[in-house]
Amino acid sequence: MRVRLLMQSVRRLPGNGAGAPRPELAPDDDSAKEVPQMDLDKPAVREELERVRQGFALHIADMTPADLDRLSDGTKWTNRQLLFHMLFGYIIVRRLIWMVKLLSYLPAVATRPFAALLDAATRPFNWANYIGPVVAAKIISPARIQHWLDGLTVWLEKDMNRQNAKGLARGMYYPTTWDPYFKRYMTLADLYRYPTQHFDHHDRQVGAPQ
Repeated sequence: MRVRLLMQSVRRLPGNGAGAPRPELAPDDDSAKEVPQMDLDKPAVREELERVRQGFALHIADMTPADLDRLSDGTKWTNRQLLFHMLFGYIIVRRLIWMVKLLSYLPAVATRPFAALLDAATRPFNWANYIGPVVAAKIISPARIQHWLDGLTVWLEKDMNRQNAKGLARGMYYPTTWDPYFKRYMTLADLYRYPTQHFDHHDRQVGAPQ
């Protein structure tokens, strides 16, 4: 109950809006002479990341081993496995950020085949996405998962703070079948918010302690 109240109260804080408008698609060629400028509500993202750290810590503190091993609400994972999957959003986005920083130097259309290849591999990805938390939850303690999430969110915040509007506009094409929060084209500004969207989606499925 404490977790739910905390999440609801912090989500109502001012500044937790969607931020500045973002382009849905990348340019299809290199005809543009200037890189599009972009802004991001960095204080809002920092609030989101702090909310995630506090909420995740409360999940770990409030749950007994029996609570952790209970089936989650709406997934095939236990609460313990689901908590690792919520962490996984932050693990993968760190890799995606480095990928964007590298591939965004190419013409935008050059990343389309890569996105199409990943879309074609959706079925094995979904299988690995399910099995990963099942295995990881057996060998990684909840305290370690929390420590890992804390470190990743701190890194994400520091990396975001180093970006100017031009850097935030760098992006590439993505596989839209891998995750409902992936868009056809995503910028760094999108990626700094993506793992918390993923976290909030699954936070509603964590079973309450009994």
